[in-house]
Amino acid sequence: MKSGFVTIVGRSNVGKSTLLNRIIGEKISIISSKPQTTRANLKLIYNSLDSQIVFLDTPGIQNPKNKLGEFMLKESRSSLRDVDLILYMVDVNFEIGELDNLIIDILRKINLPKICVINKIDTLNSEELSKLVSKYEGMELFEKIIPISASEGTNVYNLINCIKSFLPYGPKYYSDDMITDQTEREIVSEIIREKTLNLLRDEIPHGINVLIEKFSIRKNKPIVDIDAIICVEKKSHKGIVIGKNGDMILKIGKSARLDIEKFLDSKVNLKLFVKIDDDWRNKSIKVKEFGYFRK
Repeated sequence: MKSGFVTIVGRSNVGKSTLLNRIIGEKISIISSKPQTTRANLKLIYNSLDSQIVFLDTPGIQNPKNKLGEFMLKESRSSLRDVDLILYMVDVNFEIGELDNLIIDILRKINLPKICVINKIDTLNSEELSKLVSKYEGMELFEKIIPISASEGTNVYNLINCIKSFLPYGPKYYSDDMITDQTEREIVSEIIREKTLNLLRDEIPHGINVLIEKFSIRKNKPIVDIDAIICVEKKSHKGIVIGKNGDMILKIGKSARLDIEKFLDSKVNLKLFVKIDDDWRNKSIKVKEFGYFRK
């Protein structure tokens, strides 16, 4: 069978996580319109009768502004090693910016097959799409250029077949029922963080981290008890996360609980707490304590 490792790189918010959730058929990578949603490399496993593809979802390549940002850049760069194929994902912006040029320069130095995936093509007409494809063909860097719409599912099946054509014959690296290397606790933590990203003001969610303090299944009832701490960087942020009369943290909890129950296929008793970890993203010891380090 065809099997191998495929990394997907690109700027923030081009749709990497949306595409991988679409391919896997489950929502594992969290999604937000805000940049830097994905913080660490995450394996997602696609299984079919004739293949197993291990995808690496990576943080968007960016210019780091703190210790967490430095870790995220290292994660993105490390994903380019020991893989069989690189997917470079872009959106339909005709302007190739500073970060795209940085990524392209990195890719030119790597001797691996590369596919350029142009996402969000549902927003273009055929003439515009043709011009954009020609633009990337002119770089003479990619073996294939595949236009898709991750949100609509357009051309994703053809992308998967194209990926298979570049992979070697080999063994299964993971069992058929495994779709990610993340634990249930890690996925629950990310679901809660996703809700803060989508419900809070722009400047606050980037300084949030979620720690799972308790994760236990009741003996006599099919209920999972989860206690989670939402860590923020400033005292003022704590008040915003809690909200007036606790309305915001209730909204975060309700939205998160619904997704967690769907993921765990169980009733969930979710309790959220808020803690201040002053300026933690700029402190190496805190960044490591929160799990952001190379294993």
